[in-house]
Amino acid sequence: MLVSILRIIKFSFQDIFRNVWLSLVTVLILILTLFSVNLLLIVKVISSATVENIKQKIDISLYLKTDAKDAEIAALKNKVSAIEEVESVKYVSKEEALDKFREKHRNDAEIISSLQELENNPLTPSLMIHAKDINQYNNLINKLNKIDDPIIESRDFADHKEMLNKINSITTKVSDAGFLVSALFIFVTLLVIFNTVKVAIYTHRGEIAIMRLVGASNWFVKTPFLISSLIYTLFSTLVVIGVIYLFLGLLHPYMQTFFLGYDINILEYFNQNFLQIFGLQFLIAAAVNMLASLMAVSKYSHV
Repeated sequence: MLVSILRIIKFSFQDIFRNVWLSLVTVLILILTLFSVNLLLIVKVISSATVENIKQKIDISLYLKTDAKDAEIAALKNKVSAIEEVESVKYVSKEEALDKFREKHRNDAEIISSLQELENNPLTPSLMIHAKDINQYNNLINKLNKIDDPIIESRDFADHKEMLNKINSITTKVSDAGFLVSALFIFVTLLVIFNTVKVAIYTHRGEIAIMRLVGASNWFVKTPFLISSLIYTLFSTLVVIGVIYLFLGLLHPYMQTFFLGYDINILEYFNQNFLQIFGLQFLIAAAVNMLASLMAVSKYSHV
């Protein structure tokens, strides 16, 4: 059995190197297929992380009168916290609001100089409200509008949901396009593997005839071509791993700058899910390649 296995592996490598240019084309198509799948995954992860981070930063503000008493503020905070759709409520004093405003506009000399000329703090205290689920955003706004408290000076109910819907729409379109490209590459891979095995069988037709004459079993004739498809898949997966990590290494600094203040680390995501990502890709690619090889072997080897 061991000798037979070694011979099968030997025949597989002979098949690969005997048709080296066809083998290179096969590997290149597999690399492009796996690379497109990983690009699609990168876009999906980035968009999902972006949406989640934006959700965490979305808040609704109730601006309070400057003369509101602590007891009145506490009572209003408890009333808002009791709303089912509310996750958390934070009180922001005038001083905190001013500090945040200065930090946000620290590079705008005109605004900073204008603040320095003012004798009093122009900002008002507020309650910052975070929703449990962005899908319940409208329900939360409706309930907040029903709260009629004399210490409420104004309300800021910006429509963040529309922005998230736009992000989700763009993500969906990019994902659909990526899916179509990946499906096209998978179809091309099937054709290439099928024709690669077809050519290999034609190249080995004399050896296959001799194998039949000496009583070689069907699996002994078929298996080398199936092993070849596994070798193609393994080599392509290893190359894609290297290319993807090189790509992520170049992309990471730009992402850290572009998504400053957001918790998005695509490189860490791939590190944490390495086996699931590339292991699953290898298994699926191997299954597709072996299916194409088996179809070609069954049709052209006449065994």
